Amino acid sequence: MFSVMVHAKNSIIQVGLESIIRTHPDLMVVGSPSQWSSLSQRIEEYQPDVVLLEWRENENEPVWESMPTNGTGLSHPAIVILADSEDNDWVTHALDRGVRAILPPRASTDEIVAAVVAAATGLVVLYPELVEDLLPRTKSSASVEITAPIQALTPREIEVLGMLALGVGNKAIASKLKISEHTVKFHISSIFSKLNASSRTEAVTLGARLGLIML
Repeated sequence: MFSVMVHAKNSIIQVGLESIIRTHPDLMVVGSPSQWSSLSQRIEEYQPDVVLLEWRENENEPVWESMPTNGTGLSHPAIVILADSEDNDWVTHALDRGVRAILPPRASTDEIVAAVVAAATGLVVLYPELVEDLLPRTKSSASVEITAPIQALTPREIEVLGMLALGVGNKAIASKLKISEHTVKFHISSIFSKLNASSRTEAVTLGARLGLIML
């Protein structure tokens, strides 16, 4: 179970985001502040695993500026940002400060949930428009049709998908996660089904372009 703190400037949007988080059985909303000014204090008080923020450039101070980072350079808690800005210069700085996920406000329920879960497990998530600038465009990857997952991947499935992206075999995945190879195969089958993928390469490509994993 991951604890998630939510903040949005608009109370209706905040209630909506909290409802989205509660749709996932492994996520729990805690201590969400109504005012941006009290956000840092609430984070210190509740120590959430993830902070989901609606951020508007030039309206709110970047809370990630003061967030401590762990040994991997990622922020703690994990910060997931919903932001819409024509100037993406701040994105690089936010990622340098350890922000783990950046999505547009138009992101779907499944995309938000998947990003929060992925960020909580230590992965970095970017929405497709940003990923396109970071990933090489190859003939094979360009031909893959990108669609939203039928169902949000579980934290374990996202973890397995990340290992597939690194080229880790089933036996090594089983050893690292302390599960059986049969269970690994079950997770991979579920990933294929949810992403509409027919191979590991396609699943990894789709996962990256959907922002579930970072290559």
